[in-house]
Amino acid sequence: MRLFIPLFVFYFLFISWQVLDANREKVPYSLINGKDLTGWHVDVPEMDKNTQAKNPFIVRDNMLVSLGDPRGHLITDSIYQDYKLEIDYRFPGEPGNCGVLVHASTPRALYGMFPKSIEVQMEHENAGDFWCIVEDIEVPNMEERRGPKENWGTTGNKERRIRKLTSGSESPIGQWNTMVIECRGDIIKVWVNGDLVNEGFNSTANKGQIALQAEGAEVEFKKIEITPL
Repeated sequence: MRLFIPLFVFYFLFISWQVLDANREKVPYSLINGKDLTGWHVDVPEMDKNTQAKNPFIVRDNMLVSLGDPRGHLITDSIYQDYKLEIDYRFPGEPGNCGVLVHASTPRALYGMFPKSIEVQMEHENAGDFWCIVEDIEVPNMEERRGPKENWGTTGNKERRIRKLTSGSESPIGQWNTMVIECRGDIIKVWVNGDLVNEGFNSTANKGQIALQAEGAEVEFKKIEITPL
C-alpha cells in the first residue's frame, strides 16, 4: 500500500524548519574562547618595526586582556551586521582608556593607528561616548553633545566625540561593568550596567569588523558575546 502525505504537511514541515533555523542563527555565542586569540588578529603598528615589541593582547585566567601598550587594536576576522554585543570588562588597576570599535573596516585610517569605524568609548567615566573615526553618526541634540556644527568631522582635529546621555553608570575601578551595544541597520544603541547611555542614527556604516583597543591601560574582558538580530 502506498503512503500518501498531503502537500500541506510538507509545507508545514518546511516552514517549521525555517523557523528553527532562524532561531538557531539568533542564539548568542562567545567571541572569545578563554585559551587563545582564535577568530581575531592583532594590528599594532609598533610590532611592524620593532621585533622586540610584545603583543599587548593576551589570554590570562580564561580572560582576554588588553595590556594597554604598545598601542593598537585586536580585530575580529569576521564581519558582522545587525547584532547585539554584550561585554563584561573592568580596569583591574588604574583607571584608563579603552574602547570597542564597531563597523570597523579600513585599518589605520586615522593617525596611522585607528581603523575606520564608530568607537564606543570605554574610558573610565566616559563609557558610552561615540567617537567618529572616518565614519559618522548622528544623535538628536548634536550641537549640545558634539559642539558647534562647523567643527564636526571624522578626521584630524575635527569634533569627532559625541558625549553620552548619562553620568554615574559605571562601576568603581576594579569592579566589573557590562556594556551592551546593539547595532541594527544604521542605528547604534549603548547600555552600561543597564542604563541607556547613547543612541545614534544615520550611521555611515552598517556592518564591519569589531575591534578592541590597547590604549594605555590594562583592561580585562571576561565576556564578549554576540547575538545576531
